[in-house]
Amino acid sequence: MSGYAALTRPTPNTLTVAEPGNEKPEEKYMRILHTMLRVGDLDRAIDFYTKVLGMRLLRRQDYPEGRFTLAFVGYGAESEQSVLELTYNWDTSAYDLGTGYGHIALEVDDVYQACARIRGLGGRILREAGPMNAGTTIIAFVADPDGYSIELIGRGA
Repeated sequence: MSGYAALTRPTPNTLTVAEPGNEKPEEKYMRILHTMLRVGDLDRAIDFYTKVLGMRLLRRQDYPEGRFTLAFVGYGAESEQSVLELTYNWDTSAYDLGTGYGHIALEVDDVYQACARIRGLGGRILREAGPMNAGTTIIAFVADPDGYSIELIGRGA
């Protein structure tokens, strides 16, 4: 791995970066802030993430000059946790998901119960709860209203 910085994690959210040839490592603060998803119907997306997946709407801001709205949803404060940024471009009602997007993963207490709850609230199950391929971890996949995949993983997996 010649030429790459060595990273260690001495405390939460702090990385010690030791550049090759540098005997004095430098500490840098890094964390994932959010993941952005483009959505075709913002209210429908907010309803799914809040009512079906139990997140909270943390903030919402219209940008009339740019003709878009940003909404941030998550399970806790943005200062403490990563969140989702839902981007709604006013002139676009649907997106091609392409082949590069994978999924968002959420930890749940019980994958089977989570699937039943999501199904009962009108959510679409892509893969029923059960052991992952070639493993024992219980997972499932659901889709949000725009077709983005969300993996549910059992707590402690």
